[in-house]
Amino acid sequence: MTGAQDYLPDTHDLDRLVQAARRCRGCDLYRDAEQTVFGEGSAGAGLMLVGEQPGDQEDRAGRPFVGPAGRLLDKALTAAEVDRDQIYVTNAVKHFKFTRAAGTRRIHKTPSRTEVVACRPWLFAELASVDPDVVVLMGATAAQALLGSNFRLTAHRGEELRLPADPPLGVDPSVVTTTHPSAILRGTGVDRAKKFDDLVADLRFAAGLQAR
Repeated sequence: MTGAQDYLPDTHDLDRLVQAARRCRGCDLYRDAEQTVFGEGSAGAGLMLVGEQPGDQEDRAGRPFVGPAGRLLDKALTAAEVDRDQIYVTNAVKHFKFTRAAGTRRIHKTPSRTEVVACRPWLFAELASVDPDVVVLMGATAAQALLGSNFRLTAHRGEELRLPADPPLGVDPSVVTTTHPSAILRGTGVDRAKKFDDLVADLRFAAGLQAR
């Protein structure tokens, strides 16, 4: 496993990064996935959302957050009065990792720490290119990708955090952590409604931290 760094061009141009990422062989996840799913959105976005990895529908479409979790995220963004067209959305890992159930159904499998670290140069490049005011890390994988493997998301909900100084990324956004939308989908009843309301509150809090 070589890591994405070997495929990363020296540029802050998002279009060139997208083209280069399509050829990435920095870990073995590309072998089974349909395609690389890079981030998308406003190149000068003040708010950047980071999830774990693309899902089945994202892998087929080549776009982030277009499946069930993406639809729930859209609902939460609307409730938080955040325009998705004005933000940037991406994932810590750019290829879909999965196992197969009976038949052909592909079931999400959490990427390993090694795979997250191998793919992280793409996320670093997106951060440097977009230079957002605020980054929202959705779920433990995204949070630990940037804040370290010992970071515990539930201990820091509702806080304004900063990125570690190492490695130096040349940007210093505020950081907010929250639940991944897919975790809300797995809930039921009152628990699901509360988690959704918490996500909306976190998104609203993050939006309020943008430069005024």
